[in-house]
This record gives sequence, structure tokens and C-alpha cells, in this order.
Amino acid sequence: MRVLITGAAGFLGSHLCDRFLAEGYEVVGMDNFITGHPDNVAHLMGRPDFRFIQHDVTNYIYVEGPLDGVLHFASPASPVDYLEQPIPTLKVGSLGTHKALGLAKAKGARFLLASTSEVYGDPQVHPQPESYWGHVNPVGPRGVYDEAKRFAEAMTMAYHRYHGMQTRIVRIFNTYGPRMRPGDGRVVSNFIVQALRGDPISIYGDGSQTRSFTYVDDLVDGIYRLFHSDRVEPTNIGNPNEFTVLELAERVLAQTESSSALDRLPLPEDDPKVRQPDITIARAVLGWEPRVELEEGLQRTIPHFRRLVEGHDAGARTLAGAADAAAPV
Repeated sequence: MRVLITGAAGFLGSHLCDRFLAEGYEVVGMDNFITGHPDNVAHLMGRPDFRFIQHDVTNYIYVEGPLDGVLHFASPASPVDYLEQPIPTLKVGSLGTHKALGLAKAKGARFLLASTSEVYGDPQVHPQPESYWGHVNPVGPRGVYDEAKRFAEAMTMAYHRYHGMQTRIVRIFNTYGPRMRPGDGRVVSNFIVQALRGDPISIYGDGSQTRSFTYVDDLVDGIYRLFHSDRVEPTNIGNPNEFTVLELAERVLAQTESSSALDRLPLPEDDPKVRQPDITIARAVLGWEPRVELEEGLQRTIPHFRRLVEGHDAGARTLAGAADAAAPV
């Protein structure tokens, strides 16, 4: 069995490559490195069962040989990224999804779309079941990501209905773990990096807004099960245990033993007040539910950021020392 994973050098895509390779698949990874990084797949290079192609999926996609699956994970996925790159975000959700679906159709491959809980917007139904249509501001700053994914879902279902393709749609809720980027704007990575550096923890609003945090291994397991299931309609994969942003900050401070203060900032426009998946379908159809609690997940994630922060700070000290040594006296 052979699959293509777009966005393979990203946080989620690289973990997905690991899982499919571990299950005996051959994997073709594809990424243009807009937000992904070569380091995330460096450990896979040279393996006979892994091939990497640097390519922008908004252009025609060519992959030599057969494919049994196409998993479309290419997209900026953090607020920092899609607010800085709104047009590429819209293009990868529309043109990129179209190109990936076309490839899957040509190869007779099963297609899985990485969608998001952001299709629910700032929800008025809580928790959010797959049947909820969402509450999205299409012209707000976050709309470029929300609407790109909503369009991608519509196109995926159109290919299923019109062409009879085998398609799957996963709606991903907040996920964290190793290989996240320090400056990606996600709340878990932000808090951990700020705590490790002793910087103030950025709390937007009063910190009462909620999120449900899924450790990356749990998410990948749910996606793998969904890919092999018969479930066509969108499926929530996320952790139903809900935490306020302030509770997350307290746990990060405790685990990092940081003395960082809390810095209160205005709430961004259209920021969801609540976010919690209803995973009734995932439990019943996939036999899936998350296993890693937040405390354990943070314990697995913090060392990753500690290495990055210490490496960055050491490099900065070296550069500063060199500059001082070269300065005239």
C-alpha cells in the first residue's frame, strides 16, 4: 500500500508519515515548506519506503506510480500563519484541494481531507457535533482559514457524490505535541515558550475561553482509523476534556516551574469563546477516544520546546559574545 501525504513536513503531516510507515505503508511526502520544515522529516530521508517531493499543491500534482490513498494536510494552520498568508491559505484550501482530489481520482485512491474545528467558528452550540453548521464570519480576518476549509469540505463531498470517490473528512480540534514551531501562535506552544523563557504569559481576554487539547499521537490514531473506516461524512477527532485558557497557563507554569507573570491582552476579533468536540461518532464508528491526559501530554511536549529555547538562547549568547569581542575599545 502506498499513500501521498501533502503537508508532510508540517507538525501533523510529519507525525502522520511516521504512523503510516510504522504500519507498513510506502509514503510519498509532499510540502513546499511555507510553514513546514525539513527537520520534521529529516529522520525519514534515505528510507526505501519514503520519498519526498518539494512541491506547491496549488499547482498540478504529479506522482509517479500507483497510490492507494491521498491525505491532504497541506495548509497554514495556526493563526499567525494564516493571518500573515491569507491568500496562500485560501488557495491551498480551494485549488490545492481540487488538485489533490484530481490526483486521487486519477489514481483510484481513497482521499482524506484534513479539515478543522474552525468550520464551527465561534460556536453557538456546545459541545459541537458534526451536524452543527457553524457560526463563521466569512469576511473577518480568521475567515480565510475557516472558509477555505469549509470550501474544501464541500468540494470533497462533491467528488464523493458526483464521481463516486471514496472520501473521508476529519475535523481536527486543538492539537499539540513535539515538532510544533515555537512561534506558531498556538496557545500551547506560546505558553510553553513564554514560561521557559520567563516571559509574561499572554492571556487574551479574561482567560475564560475554553479549548480542548488533543495530544498528537491520539489525533494521528484517530485519523488512521478514519482513513480505514467506511465513514464518509465529516468526523470530529479531538479531546472532549475542556479547559479554560487560564487553566492551561496554570498547568504549564507548574510543569515548567516558571515564575512568569500573566499578561492580559485584548481578545482577538472572532476568537471562539468555547471549543469542545462531541466525539460520539468517533467512539461508535471508529472505536476511538483520546488516551493521553493533558498533564502527560505536556510532560511529553515541554522537553521539545526546552531544547529549542535553550538552543536558540545559546546561539543568541554566542552571537552577542562575538559582537562584543569585535567591538572597538
